Amino acid sequence: MANTTAKTAEEIVADLEQFTGSSVVYRHWLGVLRYTEGVKYLAESTQCYWLLDAIGSYQGQLQSNPELRDFQIWHLIVQEKTATLICGEDTDKEVLRQQIKYTDFPLPEIKLYLAQKVLMLPSEY
Repeated sequence: MANTTAKTAEEIVADLEQFTGSSVVYRHWLGVLRYTEGVKYLAESTQCYWLLDAIGSYQGQLQSNPELRDFQIWHLIVQEKTATLICGEDTDKEVLRQQIKYTDFPLPEIKLYLAQKVLMLPSEY
C-alpha cells in the first residue's frame, strides 16, 4: 500500500540524522557501488533512486583519477525544481558537475560520500 502521508523535508532530514554507521550494505543494480541503510532510506523516502543511478553511472570515468578511487564527495543542490550534481575530491576540488533540468527532490541539498565504493550519508562515515 502506498504511503499517502509524505514526510516533510524537515522530517526526512531528522530521520537521516539518526543513521550512524551501517551494518548492512545494498548492491546497486549497476554493480559499481554499494550503499548503506541511510542511503536506502533516502532513496525510498524521496524517490531518488535516480541519484544513485547518476552517481553509479560516473564511476567508470572517475575511477581513472587516483584521487577519487577511494573517496568521493557528492553534493546535490536543488533550486526551483532544477538541480546541480557535483562530485569533488576530499580537498574540495570539484571534478564533475551535472545540471539536472527537473527534479522533485524535496530537500534543498544533500551530501553523500562514496568511500571504498560504498555510498553513505556523512553521518555514516
